[in-house]
Amino acid sequence: MENETDTNSWIKTNWKYIVIGLIIFGSLAVILLQKPLAQNQFYHAFADSRPFLSVPNFGDVASNLAFLIVGVAGLWLCMRKDLGSLRNAWVVMFAGIALVGIASTYYHWTPNDRTLVWDRMTLTVGFMGLFVALLGEYITERFRFLLVPAVILGVFSVLYWSWFDDLRLYIWVQMVPLLIVPFVMLLFPAKFSHQWLIFVGALLYGSAKLTELGDKVIFATTQGIVSGHTLKHLLAAAGCWAIFLALKKRHPILNLLPN
Repeated sequence: MENETDTNSWIKTNWKYIVIGLIIFGSLAVILLQKPLAQNQFYHAFADSRPFLSVPNFGDVASNLAFLIVGVAGLWLCMRKDLGSLRNAWVVMFAGIALVGIASTYYHWTPNDRTLVWDRMTLTVGFMGLFVALLGEYITERFRFLLVPAVILGVFSVLYWSWFDDLRLYIWVQMVPLLIVPFVMLLFPAKFSHQWLIFVGALLYGSAKLTELGDKVIFATTQGIVSGHTLKHLLAAAGCWAIFLALKKRHPILNLLPN
């Protein structure tokens, strides 16, 4: 009876961590139980392939400049503002975003599996930086020690796809931060102000994924003005900018309390 009481007490104390663990490992188990998922080669056939100024696929190539701008601005902010012990995680995130601007340009210049490796690799670096930063700031700063293993896992997931043409691990690496971050922000108290901008960033990224799926439909609907994939780049970069603003404007919530 005493053991049962201790168990119930432990669950009540740690239920938030149990939920986070179930989401992480449960989603991994679910996706690994699926059949290997090969890269669909039609993915490379984007709606807007028009060249401009001798630049092929100009819309999808040029829109990557937004990532480079946000990434560089974020790195500048990380150098100038005290971001505490999770600073390195934010640096990795913004470095990943800046590199996405370069790697995605390279990919869209000549879309194929070989160039897509670099695009996805830099994307996972940014995701893992954000993931570790938010886990550390909401739960415990000790999560900062997961930064290097998390980045290695992200890069490995892309290499695994490249070697075995199996996207499952890459999909999980990209999906887990999107699943976990809202739960973490809802279950644990915020230490800084302006956290609503993180939610805005997540909503913009979700919208970006939807426009990516509607690439050709959006291109046809706008009569060739803009494609869904170009909009995806702009919306995703706007989401990153929202996170940049959250870091720039924030201050410790404790400072808001009366002395």
